[in-house]
Amino acid sequence: MKNKILIALVCFSSLMCFSQKKITWEDLSKVTFKEHFFPAYDRAFLKPTFSDSVKALEGKLVTITGYFLNIDPQGRLYILSKGPMSSCFFCGSGGPETAIEIQLPAKPPYKTDDVLEVTGKLKLNVDDIEHFNYILVNCEVQPLKQ
Repeated sequence: MKNKILIALVCFSSLMCFSQKKITWEDLSKVTFKEHFFPAYDRAFLKPTFSDSVKALEGKLVTITGYFLNIDPQGRLYILSKGPMSSCFFCGSGGPETAIEIQLPAKPPYKTDDVLEVTGKLKLNVDDIEHFNYILVNCEVQPLKQ
């Protein structure tokens, strides 16, 4: 009996080790920004300082729900946003912490403002202004009913 309980506990704990963590936009809001001059671009951009709770998510498999935005005419940059296109941070309704760059293996069939649940490995980006501060790599996408 003890062996069966021990085996069950080991199996359960191993499943927990490999599962993704569901995060919210509130989790990602724990970041501050300060203007930083980038000589290569001859201008200042906002540079993030991530909280310890956000840093603890780096490299982890996370899942978050948001609105799909395709803002690149060439279809090479896709974003998951806290709000729909009409209220995304580009329109002044939030900051950079309200959007995540999602790197997909192929051109997605989704339309702007489709609600998606995206799972991927979280990368934190401090210095590369060609990419977002939050990046999800190796993404798997689940469309949700609206």
